[in-house]
Amino acid sequence: MKQREKFSSRLGFLLISAGCAIGLGNVYRFPIITGAYGGALFVLIYIGFLLLLGLPVMTMELSVGRASQRSIASSFDVLEKSGQKWHWTKYLGIAGNYILMMFYTVISGWMLIYFFMYIGGGITEFSTAEELGAVFGGIVSNSGLMTIATFSVIIICFGICSLGLQKGVERITKVMMIALFALMIGLAVYACTLSEAGAGLKFYLIPTLAGVKESGWLTVISAAMGQAFFTLSIGIGSVAIFGSYIDKDRSLTGEALTIMGLDTFVAIMSGLIIFPACFTFNNGVTADASTVGASFLFTTLSSIFNNMPGGQIVGILFFLFMVFAAFSTVIAVFENIMSFWLELTNLSRKKIAIINIILMALLSLPCILGFTVWSDVQIGGKGIMDLEDYTVSNIMLPVGSLIYVLFCTCRYGWGWKNYFSEVNSGKGLKVAKWLRPYFAYVLPIIIIAVLIMSAF
Repeated sequence: MKQREKFSSRLGFLLISAGCAIGLGNVYRFPIITGAYGGALFVLIYIGFLLLLGLPVMTMELSVGRASQRSIASSFDVLEKSGQKWHWTKYLGIAGNYILMMFYTVISGWMLIYFFMYIGGGITEFSTAEELGAVFGGIVSNSGLMTIATFSVIIICFGICSLGLQKGVERITKVMMIALFALMIGLAVYACTLSEAGAGLKFYLIPTLAGVKESGWLTVISAAMGQAFFTLSIGIGSVAIFGSYIDKDRSLTGEALTIMGLDTFVAIMSGLIIFPACFTFNNGVTADASTVGASFLFTTLSSIFNNMPGGQIVGILFFLFMVFAAFSTVIAVFENIMSFWLELTNLSRKKIAIINIILMALLSLPCILGFTVWSDVQIGGKGIMDLEDYTVSNIMLPVGSLIYVLFCTCRYGWGWKNYFSEVNSGKGLKVAKWLRPYFAYVLPIIIIAVLIMSAF
């Protein structure tokens, strides 16, 4: 295998790794769940679980990636002891990346469509959520338009990956992430000038027991635990790959904490945009946990944009931000897929990109057709997109995370000693030795609990 590429800077590693974690679900789902489960107090509980659950697993993914200098396609092969079978689990990670992109590229295509619709201005003629719901229904049932948008996302993002780690992935993602932060801050500042912004910010930022008591502590804690786990996309090697591209000059706990901080910053900032807007133009928070979905952006939120002064400009900027958030994740996962192929074949990046553009286009078709000719296809009461999402989010991510935890803490895997040495190599925040019982015994139980709650 050719000499492995490296990031040109630590900033590139942090922004690209954060871009993988910062996904569309986090941006729109976090504010909605926060609104449904009590506002500011839910945010505090969520951050607590992020530190207790997400941070340790992320350090393990990064450690496996950096120690092996490989993607999930061969990292376990490199680190496992002779005769062990941990490498069999790589197929779960590889499949998880492909299944994730089978529906995520379709949703990313929606963002692209709405960005251009706001530029055109025609969508601003519709003022109610019901009217915009009909518009959204017309879009997803237009197989031709959906195919063009989805294929465009696939071609653009694999095209960027084909240019190389530094010249393509790092250079483009840096620009997108910086633009994403700038757009989000600008939109948040504007939202905070709206007439009822104070009421929205009070609900969002000042903890009270009212919302939690209404939903119930167990429900709120379960929701916070699930959101903290799924927001970082840990468990299928999409974070580990970036660990394989960095040197050992900095400890991985500090790097993971920074990535997690950027991800949380974007989630919280999205609430600073959505809550002031909802309280000003939508009589408060009307979405609830049972209606969490991307359609919230295209119905409720779009109706808010279309009823506010300068709404077309706000809509353009918001969906440009959403396009950047979507593309940053797609590029990061495509880079992981690219790395699989580089390790397992002798093909060049450009040939791998061409093969996977065709493969990914074919794999995305069931999700596209699931809104039209295959709309009657239901498995367990779920349509094709929901089934793909459920498979990755509720099964593959927690199972994959459990595998990483056991591999890094169990003496029959890579083991605590090797993990502890790798995660603490370099300057920065360290994992303390006294945390071993928590990592080895408590953390697996929490992940199994999350798996049971999310799967059933």
